[in-house]
Amino acid sequence: IDVAFKAMQSGLTHYGPSTGTVELRNAIAAKLKRDEGVTYDPASEILVTHGGIHAYYLAMQSILNPGDDVLIPDPSWATHSNMAIMLRGNVIRVPAPADNGFIPHFDSCLKALTPKTKVIVLNYPSNPTGAYPSREYLQRLQDFAKEHNLWIVSDEVYGSLYYGERPTSAAAFDGVKERTILVNSLSKSYAMTGWRVGFLAAPARVIENAIKAGQNSITCVAPFIQKAAAFALTDPAIQEVTTTMRAAYARRRELVLRLAHELECDKVLVTPPQGAFYFFLDFRPLKMTSVEICERILEEAGVGLVPGSAFGDEGEGF
Repeated sequence: IDVAFKAMQSGLTHYGPSTGTVELRNAIAAKLKRDEGVTYDPASEILVTHGGIHAYYLAMQSILNPGDDVLIPDPSWATHSNMAIMLRGNVIRVPAPADNGFIPHFDSCLKALTPKTKVIVLNYPSNPTGAYPSREYLQRLQDFAKEHNLWIVSDEVYGSLYYGERPTSAAAFDGVKERTILVNSLSKSYAMTGWRVGFLAAPARVIENAIKAGQNSITCVAPFIQKAAAFALTDPAIQEVTTTMRAAYARRRELVLRLAHELECDKVLVTPPQGAFYFFLDFRPLKMTSVEICERILEEAGVGLVPGSAFGDEGEGF
């Protein structure tokens, strides 16, 4: 806030470059190298966006033609499907069942494949399940994408919120950058949801298309916000704050798990999330729809939950 305020006072209140400021793009490239171990050219392979949703929109706008098939795990955050449909893509939901840790089986991916399939959309750690796959799984998925000439669009906005081994970026493999697009944001990692600042990291030819879509949708991200974002990504003290925030989420996670153990309720199955800050509670033993469960809990206990069916068919009962 202090950095943004000083930037406004200094006059950074006019239009900025549609690609993002050099300072912020350099900071993003440094962050990707530091945290994900991936190298991107800030001049041609990084684009500043109006949050993670806008980054995802620009990615899909840049690679999709009407009628292209898009493979999206089920359950997943609704915007992933909604945006693809809005851009005239055909969404094919790939089951990511609870018994496989909410990760799609490879035979399900193969079964969903069509001659029109263009892209696989990932979101790990996942909203809403908190799941993320192993490095070996992602390597196999990249091999699958290469074999079938597919793009991978990886939404990694929860990448810094994990409770065990750090998640692997979808781009962290040899020879995959030419078909991998990273979507990210400062919203979750730096508690900057209302600031609306994110980024796209992709091959230069994708960024060239995305710039056109960005210029004609938002013009630019406010320069004083970009100044604050560059500070957030590079200041050592702020990096410590994100570690403290993750520890706070970990304490809350352990509290829920402890309460679940003490209550010993066989009607609710509580699986520890690997990342993000959600519990995807399994109410299937109640034999009720997830909407009915949420309505009852809201009316009788005054607690608001989200029905799992909002995230796809595989979310029913959660």
